[in-house]
Amino acid sequence: MQSLSQHELVSLVKSVFPPFVQDRVLAILVDIPADESGDNENWRIRRQLAERWAHHLQSSCPQLDFERVDLIAYASVGSNNADLPAVGTIIKMNLPENEIGLEKAGVTKAFKEIFQTTQLFLAPTEYSTTAPLKMAAKKYGFRAATMPGFCPEMIPALRIDYGLVNERVQFLKKKLDAAISAEVVFLVDEADELKVCFDLRHRPAYASGGRFPEPGVAGNVPSGETYIVPYEGERRELSQTNGILPVQFQDEIVLFEIKENRAVKVKSSGKISGEQADYLQREPAYGNMAELGFGVLADFGLKPIGEILLDEKLGFHIAFGR
Repeated sequence: MQSLSQHELVSLVKSVFPPFVQDRVLAILVDIPADESGDNENWRIRRQLAERWAHHLQSSCPQLDFERVDLIAYASVGSNNADLPAVGTIIKMNLPENEIGLEKAGVTKAFKEIFQTTQLFLAPTEYSTTAPLKMAAKKYGFRAATMPGFCPEMIPALRIDYGLVNERVQFLKKKLDAAISAEVVFLVDEADELKVCFDLRHRPAYASGGRFPEPGVAGNVPSGETYIVPYEGERRELSQTNGILPVQFQDEIVLFEIKENRAVKVKSSGKISGEQADYLQREPAYGNMAELGFGVLADFGLKPIGEILLDEKLGFHIAFGR
């Protein structure tokens, strides 16, 4: 199993969290399944990595000028970006296999208290903590790097120079901040050209360079993208995001008709096209054009591994939904 050496972990923490005088405590957050039936191999491996990282970083406190590094576990919330539970357990023994063993594995504290006394977080969890940690970071002033679905195949993405990554995404941010639209042309089956024009008015871009140099911020690591949310029409002006968007599902290309920043219907035929049309009707928010993203990590030699956390950072991508 690939892992980071103690030296590489120290370098990663220093790169992701430029040091502040007030940084005294780093916590590694992990979620614990309710029982064996809800567990999986990647999740087990991720928990093993978290334990190893905590051990290495605890031994590196003098190099990082930290008072301590805590391994904090909590009962799984069962879905991405759901609210965290009220309490977490500061692990003093080995991580338990399920949430029943949490109480005996360490000291239980309210997350409110944990947030008040911890300045830095790494969160290699099964279910994403990005949304709740972003909200809590703003309130309590800590910094957090969230790593939902992290797996050993992503280790190479933690060894790259995030200073250079940050330079690239900041350059793209300046371009997108000044843009009012983006026209994307797709070549389908090497024959048909389809276009979508994205309305970028009234929107700033966001640079996600894998570095958190200011208190009160949280975001993904591995990272390396600049993204912008297309204008959704919340002002009096309608969104001008329109066109035909091709999306490949397995061997079928589904054609979505986009009007005013939403997929309004499916224009293609086929089994998956029918399923997508039904889902779009049941869940209209699914059709929202939520993000236009420009990843840069492919330029650093990284390859797709089948996990969104990394793969979307490799190049251009469009996100559906909320």
